[in-house]
Amino acid sequence: MQDDSPTSRGGGGDRPTVMVTNDDGIDAPGLRALVHVLVSSNRFHVLVCAPDSEKSAVGHSITWRNAISAKKVDISGATAFAVSGTPADCTSLGISKALFPSVPDLVISGINKGSNCGYHIIYSGTVAGAREAFFNEVPSVSLSYDWVGGRSNVNDFTLAAEASLPIICAVLADIQKKTYPRNCFVNVDFPTDIVNNKGYRLTKQGKSIVKMGWTQVTSEAEGGKMLSTMEMETSASLDSETDSSSAKHQNLLFKREVRGSQVEEGDTDYCSLQEGYITVTPLGVLSPADIDSRDYFKQWLPGVAKCFSSAL
Repeated sequence: MQDDSPTSRGGGGDRPTVMVTNDDGIDAPGLRALVHVLVSSNRFHVLVCAPDSEKSAVGHSITWRNAISAKKVDISGATAFAVSGTPADCTSLGISKALFPSVPDLVISGINKGSNCGYHIIYSGTVAGAREAFFNEVPSVSLSYDWVGGRSNVNDFTLAAEASLPIICAVLADIQKKTYPRNCFVNVDFPTDIVNNKGYRLTKQGKSIVKMGWTQVTSEAEGGKMLSTMEMETSASLDSETDSSSAKHQNLLFKREVRGSQVEEGDTDYCSLQEGYITVTPLGVLSPADIDSRDYFKQWLPGVAKCFSSAL
């Protein structure tokens, strides 16, 4: 079990310690806006342990065979490191006491450029940054902003960060009172029109997903840039060096493309987000099948064993 003694957690004096990570990289405007708002509030001791480059949609992958590097980065008011690993690596390192002298009171992952709802939560490096903390019994929150090209701008990250403060402060207050639940973590999504948001809404993870397919291309540069786990930008410029390299090796190249979407109606995270709410979705980690599926396999498995035995 995680040691919750005063000497093992926090380290921020009278202020709680929060550690920020993300998957867009340590230079991403979402992370910088969040850190700035946290520092400016003068309520927290702020640590940052984030990837040194974009790691969008890497899910909960970890670095296993190789060492990862951590380089100190100057972010005003915070102690910050850029790490060569994944978001899950960053969280794991940041809460291990190998990089920082104490375990943070709360891990905050984000603010992601793009929403993280429905099935796409599985792909999300942002959510994985929070989930890794949950694995290690450290309270955590993941934050994402529903960025839409042509409508959104970098100032929206600051507005989203400010809107996250009541949630962050409430979580930390309950942690201090030892009433905060330890069997879940929280995923928060901010609507595109953050200025005119309809307030916070408790939601459940839905089944929304963007359906992807593949198409053959002639250059690696033709591949789409992942804006988030909910959308892709496919207007990447061509690179002649990559073209010649690809032609030389005669590789078959394919890129993802959007083929459609599936949206579950009701009080789900994605639908509520599109209605303009700030969605607050408690998440767990276990993935049990529904009762009908379990009942099916309860009847199915004895038959498998019988067939196998009769075949011997």
